[in-house]
Amino acid sequence: MLKKMSLALVMAGLVGGAYAATEADVDNTFFPYKKGFPSFPGLSVGTVINKDNVDQFKDALADGTYMMIKNGNTTVTVGESIDFELPKEYIKATRDNLNKTKLGANPGDNISGFVAGRPFPEEPDINDPRAGEKLAWNYKYGLNWGDNAVIRPLIFKYRNMESGEVERTLTNHFSFLNFKHRIKDDPVPEVTPNPSDLFRAIYLEVVGPEDLKDTKLLIQRYDDDSKLDDAYLYLGFQRRVRRLAAGQVTDAFLGSDLMIEDFEGYNGRVSDMKWTYKGTKNVLLPMWKHNEAPLSDEIPADDDGYKYIKFGGKGGCFLQAPWQLRKAYVLEATPVNPNHPISKRVFYMDAQLQNLNGAIEIYDRNGKLWKVWSVGKSHPDYHLPINKGTGIGIDDGFQMVDVQSNHCTTGHFRGEIDKAQTPPQKFQVQYMRGSD
Repeated sequence: MLKKMSLALVMAGLVGGAYAATEADVDNTFFPYKKGFPSFPGLSVGTVINKDNVDQFKDALADGTYMMIKNGNTTVTVGESIDFELPKEYIKATRDNLNKTKLGANPGDNISGFVAGRPFPEEPDINDPRAGEKLAWNYKYGLNWGDNAVIRPLIFKYRNMESGEVERTLTNHFSFLNFKHRIKDDPVPEVTPNPSDLFRAIYLEVVGPEDLKDTKLLIQRYDDDSKLDDAYLYLGFQRRVRRLAAGQVTDAFLGSDLMIEDFEGYNGRVSDMKWTYKGTKNVLLPMWKHNEAPLSDEIPADDDGYKYIKFGGKGGCFLQAPWQLRKAYVLEATPVNPNHPISKRVFYMDAQLQNLNGAIEIYDRNGKLWKVWSVGKSHPDYHLPINKGTGIGIDDGFQMVDVQSNHCTTGHFRGEIDKAQTPPQKFQVQYMRGSD
């Protein structure tokens, strides 16, 4: 009898309380729509959700999105749901390394055995107390911007939501580089030398306005998640680099509505948060084909004709491109540090890409909704030619709405998957004293 029970547990994948992923799990995580896309009663391509009909579609919306529509701040137009297939190299790495990654003994501990790909491809289980933590690791080692990319430019506009006044325009260049666990662009699997054992780095330079020009930010994230990120700020008028204290990543970034910790949806360590999986639901997320979406006349087209995603709604704060009905994991992140300025973030994580920036709600320390935050993504095959065939969802614009102060910051992107623009020396402190 005991032998039969043990065999049954093995067959079920439950060995020592740990779920063993299967080839079927890999197929399901990367191809969630092989049997068709989700549907919702009354919802079809071209449906415009506004304050008058939003209650009909409440269960297909993130809570923050529902509130923005219900209050009459914006509308959402439903677009065609499409497949965002990830690079075959990432899928292969997941298959090749299936079940090699193990959680640490306690929540927040480092994982072990990770090589490349998606660490935990199995479907999250609401009865698994560490399902949220697994999704967080999938995000850390996911492909937000791939092995390397640039956003040139990323334009921030600070907007008064009541008057619609654009108070300030900030033009930035962002660069991203994965030092380790690379899957596609040479060098694979890692950049060497890498004496600090960095996993990833972000480099930002402000190119305007004049009073902030040459401000530069460098964030270096270690592969060892127990190590605090190294963050450095270069102020052009001071002509010196200073190291940022850990608490400064939760300050408003250059007067915007974003913290450094908000970058890319969540720009922090897995161990900085307690992660709780709250369930799976089909929700509308801002994902589209850039070349077929409404484009802006607010920002002049680039020399090659590239135009930016259109914004509208109250104060010009809201993405106007269509949203797709997608399978999403609802993930709650509560700061471990009791002095953190927020009480929690709620992410609606796209199940296929497993990024953390489709729809987010940020709550203040008193548990009151503070900000509604979304980054829209374009399919790479319908964006700039350099992105075609990369398999990387291209961040295409963001809306960060402070619902307590009636203020917002919008982001307007020109993103390129291009290793030629991300030399490793760019992500070192010495580089900050030079010019980009």
